[in-house]
Amino acid sequence: MDVLQRVLPGLEWLNGYNRKLLAQDGLASLVTAILLIPQSLAYALLAGLPPQAGLYASIAPLVAYALFGSSRVLAVGPVAVVSLMTAAAIGSLGLTDTAQIMAAAGALALLSSAFLLLFGLFRLGSVANFLSRPVIEAFITASTILIIGSQLRHFIGTDMHGATVPELLVSLIRNFEGINYTALTVGLASLAFLLSARSLLPTALKRLGLNAGSITAITRAAPAMLVAVTALSAWGFGLHERAGLAIVGALPSGLPPLAFPLVPLEIWRALIGPAALISLVGFVESVSVGQSLAARRRETINPNRELLGLGAANAASAFTGGYPVTGGFARSVVNESAGAETPIAGVLTAVIILLVAAFLTPIFYHLPKAALAATILAAIWRMANFQDAWHAWKYSHADGAAAFLTLTGVLFLGVEVGLTLGVTLSVGLVLQRTMRPHWAEVGQVPNSHHFRNIHRHQVVCSPHVVALRIDEALYFANARFLEDLASQIIARESRPTDLVLLFTAVNFVDASALGSLRVINDRLNDAGVRLHLSEVKGPIADKLIEAGFFDELTGEVFLSHYAAMRTLDPQTTLRAEGIAEA
Repeated sequence: MDVLQRVLPGLEWLNGYNRKLLAQDGLASLVTAILLIPQSLAYALLAGLPPQAGLYASIAPLVAYALFGSSRVLAVGPVAVVSLMTAAAIGSLGLTDTAQIMAAAGALALLSSAFLLLFGLFRLGSVANFLSRPVIEAFITASTILIIGSQLRHFIGTDMHGATVPELLVSLIRNFEGINYTALTVGLASLAFLLSARSLLPTALKRLGLNAGSITAITRAAPAMLVAVTALSAWGFGLHERAGLAIVGALPSGLPPLAFPLVPLEIWRALIGPAALISLVGFVESVSVGQSLAARRRETINPNRELLGLGAANAASAFTGGYPVTGGFARSVVNESAGAETPIAGVLTAVIILLVAAFLTPIFYHLPKAALAATILAAIWRMANFQDAWHAWKYSHADGAAAFLTLTGVLFLGVEVGLTLGVTLSVGLVLQRTMRPHWAEVGQVPNSHHFRNIHRHQVVCSPHVVALRIDEALYFANARFLEDLASQIIARESRPTDLVLLFTAVNFVDASALGSLRVINDRLNDAGVRLHLSEVKGPIADKLIEAGFFDELTGEVFLSHYAAMRTLDPQTTLRAEGIAEA
């Protein structure tokens, strides 16, 4: 078992697995499948793919994640934002043949898998930090608006297309006269039913005397109930033939196809950029969901293991007719609250969906696309939150600018362009901040061994020893800044004899910064000023010793800054301690 778990780390939950856990996982899998089946069909349409692609993407990925992932309750499959990004990526290729589109979606999933596995192999779980919280929240808000706009075509029953808000508005105006009022009625009624099922239905069922468990089960089954009612209504009244209501139509029955996605080399090249963004966004969303659920259960997840688990899930999707997947919030919450205890719940969910795909696809023939669009809107409308960008702006103009740039970029330039702008600006702002790190000249707080910023506190300063606290890692981007700062110290009229760099907040020194420290040491030596270091962290001290810098240093390295000042200027130190006594 130990050897098997090393190969398949997700199997750690097998220890102590019993019939009771199996019963809980089985019930949770049934509840999750009821929600997942209509959502999977709807998200496939959102991605611009045949509906069966959503079912295929909800089978093998669940099993793969169970073998390699670290969360016990995360439900992997198609999600709204990734589906929108898939639609944008595939739509830019100009493909018209359904088989080519499906193959391109598989290739996109395989490339996303490659990025995730590569990040996981090098233990780069922190790659999610490239997306700041204001940027990802703005991206989700803008994506929600685009998703709502893209689903209007199913509500109004016209050929409305567009990847940005202006394109969608132009398309809506052009097709306004061709509105299918039957589709609009079905869509609005479906949306009203799904929204009321969350708010009004539980209250009504409670008044009827039903217990909490029954109310929860009925409420969660609302999407499946909608599928049944709308499909039967469309079939019984002949709405497709009589009123032109768009329906899902014939879906292939049988097992998901097992094949490598064969596409031309130029398509692989065109999908590399979108795949990188999809893997990044998918990983951020999945880890956020996984961590929130793990905290609720007093468990932990491993971000690097999540990369491997999601990479395996996307590879499984690519080889079985699916498209990029990640951990979804709604289905994971349902899975957890339904009593799932281990990833076997996901495996059993996959088995149920597999049986549906193999034998029951004809029941979806008359399912109106407007009802599926309503399923998407009911699931994502709350994700649009413009207040987050405003709050980010009020707290930090730089973060707010990144959020607003992402928001407007996605809405008016497209998903990939907008997200790229947001990530680029976020990274640029980090570099800009660290290029001119915060620093402070410090003095001794009376009657203490503490040293604080001379501009913020009443402190005692030495007349000939300058103490500088550097509040940032030292690397190539700010190495020159440190040299300029030291030059300013040399040029002072007070003519200091010693400069002490307080390294309390410095947790990294790269080769460029080491070179700058050597330059500073030489320049100060030429000016008759000694350079000292204080409170250097152990790992940094080890590297500087290995590089021979401590041997080159004109001054000393002190364990504490108080020891440095007490050694270099004992009179001032005693005076600071004597002030409080007076």
